[in-house]
Amino acid sequence: MQSSRIEQEIDDIFEFIESCRMQRLSSTKVVVPKDELYDLLDDLRRDVPEEIKRYQKILRQRDAILDDAEKKAAAILSDAQEQYKALVEEHAIMQEAYQQADITVREANEQAEQIVANARAQAAEIGNGAIYYTKDLLEMAEKTMAAALESTSSNARALESAMQGYLDIIRQNKSELDGDGSSQEQARQEAAALQEADLEETAPEEE
Repeated sequence: MQSSRIEQEIDDIFEFIESCRMQRLSSTKVVVPKDELYDLLDDLRRDVPEEIKRYQKILRQRDAILDDAEKKAAAILSDAQEQYKALVEEHAIMQEAYQQADITVREANEQAEQIVANARAQAAEIGNGAIYYTKDLLEMAEKTMAAALESTSSNARALESAMQGYLDIIRQNKSELDGDGSSQEQARQEAAALQEADLEETAPEEE
């Protein structure tokens, strides 16, 4: 089956995450540029409903095939019954007419059953393929969303830790306002060093 647009977009998300820079001191977490990831996820969210609609259309086509087969079978049976009546009325020997009519009806029934069986098999194959394929797409989308959520949560925790560090330094500086100039200068240097370390840890990798 030809690769769909949803599959391509999921592959793009996986490739994007794989290309992101690893987080410091971690072998499993990466630093993900939020805006680029959101753009890819927006494309996926936009196209998933269209893909589902396409497979719903396939299922409707399956039902149409089955309905058409049943109508053809009904028409064959109706025609056979008309032939049966005509044979009975036209033949002088009633026994021969009955035999011929029975053969016609039996053949018509066999043909109608074969048409319906073939249509049901074809409809089932189309329907099952569409359902399984859509399920696979949704499972891949679920895994991608879970990975993106884990990365975003990790970045949020790192930001929270950095902000807490800044708050602690501000409180320490307030308590040292009555101290000498060297203590204030040391506090400023510590704050600058902490800010630089946090920026290096959270900054996205340059392309």
